[in-house]
Amino acid sequence: MSKCISEQDLAEVSPCEQEIEQLTSAPVQGMNRGILMDSSTLECDRCGGSVDARQICIVDGAHICNRCMYGDVKPFEIYPIGVVRNEQERASPGFGLADRSTQSRIELLPTQAAFLYKIEEETSLTIVYYLHEARSVRSLFHRGLDGKEVGVFASRTPDRLSKIAIQEVTLAKVEGSTLYVEGLDAIDGSPVLDIKLGRRAINMNRN
Repeated sequence: MSKCISEQDLAEVSPCEQEIEQLTSAPVQGMNRGILMDSSTLECDRCGGSVDARQICIVDGAHICNRCMYGDVKPFEIYPIGVVRNEQERASPGFGLADRSTQSRIELLPTQAAFLYKIEEETSLTIVYYLHEARSVRSLFHRGLDGKEVGVFASRTPDRLSKIAIQEVTLAKVEGSTLYVEGLDAIDGSPVLDIKLGRRAINMNRN
């Protein structure tokens, strides 16, 4: 997802770029579970094959390789455009937050400044971000909203295979390539994938 950066290059890039490089080079979640074939492979519980640990997802406690989960579907690359900074952390256990910040910063890469024209005139934005601390997936569970037993697609759980979250927020202010937003559930360090005009703003313009 990210290029290799030398120590000399790292000193020349922005703090946001350094943060993204650290996140995208972090160890795979769950590598210490299951049958380790060597330092970087795991055994798939479905097909029994030995695969790269990065190609394993954990569902209902079982280690399933991408081949068994997705068949011949090809993956694609998404580059992060920034990172979330706040005081929020995931609750343990549970789906919620251990602490909630009233405001979050979205620190964009300097290259993204060209796409911020007149964004300060908007109040509603939709943030697409990566759930970099997602835990193993459960196919059935009682959702936090009302306790109803559901599957992942009938919930807002952060523990999902795609690790992609979408949320509408209120834009408070803009300083350079940093956005200050309210109402974002992303925890500190979450990579930001995209920013769009919020649904509330679209509905207001239609009325």
